[in-house]
Amino acid sequence: MIPLDDRGLLLGDGLFETLLAVDGVLVAPGPHLDRMAAGCATLGLPPLDRGEAARVMAAALAGLEATRVAVRLTLTAGSGGRGLDRPDVPAVRLIATAAPAPASQEPADLITSTVRRNDLSPAARLKTLSYIDNVLARAEARGAGVDEALMLNTRGDVACAAAANVFWLWGGRLYTPQLDCGVLAGTMRAQVIAAATGQGLPVVETRSGVAELARADAAFLTNSLIGVRPVRSLDGFSWEPSTLVERLAAAVS
Repeated sequence: MIPLDDRGLLLGDGLFETLLAVDGVLVAPGPHLDRMAAGCATLGLPPLDRGEAARVMAAALAGLEATRVAVRLTLTAGSGGRGLDRPDVPAVRLIATAAPAPASQEPADLITSTVRRNDLSPAARLKTLSYIDNVLARAEARGAGVDEALMLNTRGDVACAAAANVFWLWGGRLYTPQLDCGVLAGTMRAQVIAAATGQGLPVVETRSGVAELARADAAFLTNSLIGVRPVRSLDGFSWEPSTLVERLAAAVS
């Protein structure tokens, strides 16, 4: 049970990671735990107990028979303190849940969200429990009858999707927003960049607007659950399937 004074519940004071498990085995948990550990340091929380993280995730997976499972690891700043102030020595909580996560079968359709990514906030580069902007962006997309929302930052640069990193191909190069655009350093993002570099495809981390994305030859989304998911349309503009996107997807699958 999570007590009513938990700071994650009351203030969004904490972090989370979403990992893929296949046939009961976590896929590449190391980078996720590294990112959570770095987030703890940034937020001034005690060091991540990796052994406890592994234990609670294994317990969440126990008994699930689905081939593909999403495992959500949540770390809260624990209880105590009044208002915004934490206790002098926070006692963090680690919990995990798991649910079936079938693979995405169709390319994604997107709209550009009216919700902006706050690139000036430290939280924009962390997986914190304060995810309401992403929730609102996704709700806006679903309300428009599409799969996902493209989020721009406060300067109008392309940042990310509500729950994914964004890539596009143009002129023989692979583009993705710079991290200082307010972008989460996605674990799959890193894998795609490494795969593209290994295949001799130049990678450019950029500041670009929607116009640059709209002129691209192809676009796709990435996260640990979807891998590489092609984008079919953005704001009604459509792309044809890309063999290069398929090749990158195969390289990280």
